[in-house]
Amino acid sequence: MKIKATNRHIRHKSLFCVVLLILASLPNAFSQDRPESHSTRSRPTMSAEAKELLEDAIGVVCTQAKLDPKSSVAIDEMQARPSLPVHSPEARSGAERAQRLLPLAKTLVITALRQLSTEYGFKRSPRFKVRINQAILRVKSVRRVRPDMESRDNASVYLSRPHVITFGTIFLAGLRSDEGMISVLAHELMHIADGDNDSLRPLVSAVGKKASELTGLDVHGQRGDEITCDLIGAMAVRAYIVDTPGYESIARRLARSIQHNCVEIDEGDEDHLSPRNTIRALLALNPALVRELINDRF
Repeated sequence: MKIKATNRHIRHKSLFCVVLLILASLPNAFSQDRPESHSTRSRPTMSAEAKELLEDAIGVVCTQAKLDPKSSVAIDEMQARPSLPVHSPEARSGAERAQRLLPLAKTLVITALRQLSTEYGFKRSPRFKVRINQAILRVKSVRRVRPDMESRDNASVYLSRPHVITFGTIFLAGLRSDEGMISVLAHELMHIADGDNDSLRPLVSAVGKKASELTGLDVHGQRGDEITCDLIGAMAVRAYIVDTPGYESIARRLARSIQHNCVEIDEGDEDHLSPRNTIRALLALNPALVRELINDRF
């Protein structure tokens, strides 16, 4: 099971299909706003060498998951565990860590969101700048982490309560490092940043499109939303590591941001890539992360 996301996209599906049919009947009406239709536009690709390095980096992440005493528990292993009461020592410790790291995670997400917007060419758009500023206000408004026994191995946000991130107690206990916790907090904060109107959809679609082209995986729709949230999480963790140097290897600390996806039972669904393909897409989108994992593995 993946990190749980909101279901706010479902109610837009019928309307979206109608809009597509209308646009299809007007083939030239909006051609000036669709640069992606130009046949001369280059698509991102990965060389055979880059693909090999990516797979090596996945190996580093999942090897560290077995060697690191602070590694996150794999999602499929979390699923197999019995429910954990809210007041159990493991859940309480995880909840305290999440609440302590929440203010820092918000700052890291805001920085990562601005960086990603620049990388994907949205910085110069006045309209999108307004959307980013509104998204930042939503992130800043989050105040609390709420432990929940019924949520088990999930984290979620309910946009009717945008100031709270709900964490399953098994998930709280399974994220045993600050890096692992920041990555999941950042993921959920990105959902909140997007809001109930999908205000960051242009950025999310661009990220999903690039991930699809690089990997050959289907990373459109809700899958694009999820991979963008995961990417923001990985970027937040990398920035945290830069700001807090220590004696542990960079590769070990970076691996903690995504190693909960090192599963034995690797299954996805309509809205989520499989856990291992999530790692694959994230690393394809972030070649600098691949290099750091490979070069600093020891």
